[in-house]
Amino acid sequence: MTSVRQDAWTQDEDLLLAETVLHYIREGGTQLQAFEEVGRRLSRTAAACGFRWNSYVRKQYKEAIEIAKKQRKEKKKETVARGGTEGLISAADASQKRLTWSDVIAFLQTYEQAAVDYQRIVDENRALKKDMEQLQQMVTKLQAEKEVLQKKLATIQEDYNSLIGIMERARKMVVLEEDEHAKKVKFQLERNGHLEKIEK
Repeated sequence: MTSVRQDAWTQDEDLLLAETVLHYIREGGTQLQAFEEVGRRLSRTAAACGFRWNSYVRKQYKEAIEIAKKQRKEKKKETVARGGTEGLISAADASQKRLTWSDVIAFLQTYEQAAVDYQRIVDENRALKKDMEQLQQMVTKLQAEKEVLQKKLATIQEDYNSLIGIMERARKMVVLEEDEHAKKVKFQLERNGHLEKIEK
């Protein structure tokens, strides 16, 4: 009597694994949930089911997986179009938790606060741009005034240098005149002992 290995998979078990995983994909569930269900039904671990799916079975059902994903997308669109809350289900959520009205309200409040914060940032940005433009205008004005003052300063410097030159020439002329005048004047001693100026 041949003994079957405990971890050997039959064709029926592979089929059950494939059908269950494809069902969960279509319904927006996760593959982990599918592995857990198959494991319960076949008395195997979820890890063993996952390994079998990824190493062998998945390759045989590539087209079926794509079809199941499209069906999931279409089903989600239909649910949202009907306005039901099922369209808000997160397929990645392992617990398949559905959004409640409290979740929706909390989201909307957060969104509203984010909108207020965004508007505040936009207003602050606009005000900062306005301030920057005013400061730029002030800088341009001050630069123009600086150029005018520099020109005036250069003119004053030239005038000052000219004035110093004139004063220096005038001083030299006075010294020359005094020297010439001193040469023309002679002094003599009077009988009483005082000096008397004698013009030449």
